[in-house]
Amino acid sequence: MAERTATAVWDGTLQEGGGEVSLQSSKVLTSAPITWKARVEQPDGKTSPEELLAGAHAACYAMAFSNVLAQQGTPAEHLEVTATCTFGPSGDGFAVTRMELRVRGQVQGLDQAAFRQAAQKGEAGCPISNAIRGNVEIELEASLV
Repeated sequence: MAERTATAVWDGTLQEGGGEVSLQSSKVLTSAPITWKARVEQPDGKTSPEELLAGAHAACYAMAFSNVLAQQGTPAEHLEVTATCTFGPSGDGFAVTRMELRVRGQVQGLDQAAFRQAAQKGEAGCPISNAIRGNVEIELEASLV
């Protein structure tokens, strides 16, 4: 089993404090600044848990969809996945409520309907989709380029 580790540090209150998040294996994402304001207003060069979740979902889905296409004998020439995570007030607190996946791809031998069907199969097999499914609405938009 693979394990991956990230570390976050936080100083101060939720509203006025701040911190950093680092990915252990990354030479790029180290000491990325995080604040509550960046999470619910404008990021101003900082990241958020939701942006990190969106990045993880986009990467995971791209891999899962690529695998589906290869297994059916129509490997992708190029896939571009954008994930948008929605975070906001929910009940007495805040919640991640929606993840929108948009994939555009170049795949020889598929029409739009077959591409969409393969995209749905990829989403169904995506480990991040499966980790959040049932708690977060997942919307998928797939189009050939």
